[in-house]
Amino acid sequence: MSVIKEFKAFAMRGNVVDMAVGIIIGAAFGRIVSSLVNDVMMPPIGALIGGVDFGSIGLTIKEATASSPAVTMKWGMFVNAAIDFLIVAFVIFIVVKAMNALKRRGEVPEAPTTRACPECMMEIPIKARRCGHCSSVVA
Repeated sequence: MSVIKEFKAFAMRGNVVDMAVGIIIGAAFGRIVSSLVNDVMMPPIGALIGGVDFGSIGLTIKEATASSPAVTMKWGMFVNAAIDFLIVAFVIFIVVKAMNALKRRGEVPEAPTTRACPECMMEIPIKARRCGHCSSVVA
């Protein structure tokens, strides 16, 4: 029973649940971005450069025969995937930047707890009346 309890404690820990939710949302977001690139962005771009469908662009290395299919290098699919990646990376950058800005807004800087001794310049507690390093009186 101990292993089951340990697993339950691990699985219900906040970080694991947050990570699982993030992965699920990230996968769904990836599908949305892929659809945006393949179905919305690339058709007009292909039309502007002469009615090209990027998904079908490739370089045939070896023609198909009766016993084997054609060997093609599908660089158009690579262009779609690269654009997918750039969009996802940019959106994640914007989200992280916004979250960091919100985090910084809520932070209150800590009050200093030490100061420099005017005689020896060593760090001493802020409430000290005498330096522990040089024994001079500090105001």
